[in-house]
Amino acid sequence: MHDIRAIRENPAAFDAALSRRGLSGLSSQVLALDADRRAKILAAETATAEQNKASKEVGAAKARGDDAEFERLRALVAEKKAEIARLTAEAEAQDVALRDMLMGIPNTPLDVVPDGADEEANVELHRWGSPRNFSFPPKEHFDIAGVKPGMDFETAAKLSGSRFVVLKGAVIRVHRALAQFMLDTHVEEHGLTETWTPVLVKEEAMYGTNQLPKFAEDSYQTTNGWWLIPTSEVTLTNTVAGEVLDEAALPIRMTAHTQCFRSEAGSSGKDTTGMLRQHQFEKVEMVTICAPETALDEQERMRKCAEAILEKLGIPYRTIVLCTGDMGFGAQRTYDLEAWLPGQNKFREISSVSTCGQFQARRMNARYRPAGGKPDFVATLNGSGLAVGRCLIAVLENGQQEDGSVDLPEVLHPYLGGKTRISAEGALV
Repeated sequence: MHDIRAIRENPAAFDAALSRRGLSGLSSQVLALDADRRAKILAAETATAEQNKASKEVGAAKARGDDAEFERLRALVAEKKAEIARLTAEAEAQDVALRDMLMGIPNTPLDVVPDGADEEANVELHRWGSPRNFSFPPKEHFDIAGVKPGMDFETAAKLSGSRFVVLKGAVIRVHRALAQFMLDTHVEEHGLTETWTPVLVKEEAMYGTNQLPKFAEDSYQTTNGWWLIPTSEVTLTNTVAGEVLDEAALPIRMTAHTQCFRSEAGSSGKDTTGMLRQHQFEKVEMVTICAPETALDEQERMRKCAEAILEKLGIPYRTIVLCTGDMGFGAQRTYDLEAWLPGQNKFREISSVSTCGQFQARRMNARYRPAGGKPDFVATLNGSGLAVGRCLIAVLENGQQEDGSVDLPEVLHPYLGGKTRISAEGALV
């Protein structure tokens, strides 16, 4: 959420930043509502002073026997009381309206973020690894002979409908090994604290990490008001909601492996085959809470943590910085990591690493106390480290052999009891 004081002080800068996201003239709408709200508050304060003055004079009028003045003043007190109640209610309603308006405005991009309307304007930073030269046409993950026995879309459709999958046998063993490998690497090598969180959250948690109100249709809500998390960014980040942290406690670096749920409301017709885009999936998430001045360094650190997973797995990837038109609602800057999928002959997103500045912290009222200073809002960052299902796809497609078997990355062998391959028949061998 944006700081209303900053908008008042420099509306032109606010509008200029949001114009890079294709939005214009928002400061005038915000400030008009803010001015009206403040006017109501001032009027209520003035009426309160007038009521207090009249209340003091009522007794004096009665004491001197001035019945006419007594009645006039008593009527004035009643009139001011009603006026105060009306103005206070109007100011409170406008306060809610202003908060809702600010909640619906995306974060402002950093100056270094490239301008652009869509993904075509994203800028590639670097690549790692070289796509393998296949002596045969590589298949997509769901068409690999050794994978088919362990990837059942028909049963999933019978159980739940489209965009679900049942994994079994060797495939789910590799999926589970990937998640464990990611967690171990982040904890033992990257210094993140493993955390386990609920997948059902209160509405305020979804507001805190800007899934609400704008993206309600992209998430699932239960009949009793809980929301299923689209990512554990929601729970990890909200662990500091309403807190005032000691500066010495920062940075807080966390990782969690959770089920995630998304309606994919805006992806009709996209990636309908295979398990690239599912309603239910698993992700190893990274979240950092830090002082604002360290946020950019923390983003570089998190990006390298995510890249390290792909490099250890031997999966070629590229890192891009998203342009203003392709960046998420709450982000100031986002790096996307895209893994090479030979079955599609293209790079596909497998991680996003974003810095949100103090945008989410204001929504959550999450602050820290600098040494010798007043409390200030923390900065928050989040990133996939990685999406487990998509990483499984990359491992399967990059490791496929002509006979339908799959060679698995060496770093996974200890997690698979020393097994190194999925055979063409679907067994872990």
